[in-house]
Amino acid sequence: MDISRNSFKAALGAGKVQLGIWSCLCSPLVSELLAQSGFDWILFDGEHSPVEIADLLPLLQAASGGTASLAVRPPWNDRVLIKKVLDLGAQTVLVPFVETAEEARDAARACWYPPAGVRGVASATRAGGFGRIADYFHKANDEMCVLVQVETAGALARLDEIARADGVDGVFIGPSDLAASMGHLGNPGHGEVQEAIREAAGAIRKAGKAPGILATSAADAQKYVDWGYLFVACSLDVRILATGLDGLLKDMGR
Repeated sequence: MDISRNSFKAALGAGKVQLGIWSCLCSPLVSELLAQSGFDWILFDGEHSPVEIADLLPLLQAASGGTASLAVRPPWNDRVLIKKVLDLGAQTVLVPFVETAEEARDAARACWYPPAGVRGVASATRAGGFGRIADYFHKANDEMCVLVQVETAGALARLDEIARADGVDGVFIGPSDLAASMGHLGNPGHGEVQEAIREAAGAIRKAGKAPGILATSAADAQKYVDWGYLFVACSLDVRILATGLDGLLKDMGR
């Protein structure tokens, strides 16, 4: 038994755009459906959804039979939480609210086994095939994809040093929190915010890393791809469901 290769990380390294879906619904059935839908990646959100650590296991299991790469956002930049996510089998993590290069390096070190990092060692995890993957401990670091989230004006001012931090594969811009920190709460489409987002993509790529972002419509997703973003979540499952229901009810004259 060999370690699974992280095709998402490989694609970003090759400069290939990866289109994804953001999942908040905490349902293995939805997870399975999303994984079979043709998108390149799925993000299971443990920060702004009901998804707890134990809830991730059935989501990852259900999605493992699909074609999408699987990523997880833990609720915080905490080495214990990250360790649990990785032991469940996640190879790509999106670490929220990273404000400095030091915090970015801490996130990467939490994903790596010693001596490069500080990830705790357990011999019978799902990630290691329950002990059946030969040399898992010596191969795991190479397949880890560490994405850090920049979502405030202060962090944006330190974007270059965050992006260049050792171990960071990509930097994700959080439009909603960024808008709030810039004085435009609830309005990520504001011109000032959008210009900051556009400039961020170039800065991240100049640092040699992959830029990522969350969109809420196909039009915005395409715009971000045109601006140079390499991993773009095109919408959220909960939003797709809500807008679909609203549209259906409207079509029925209600």
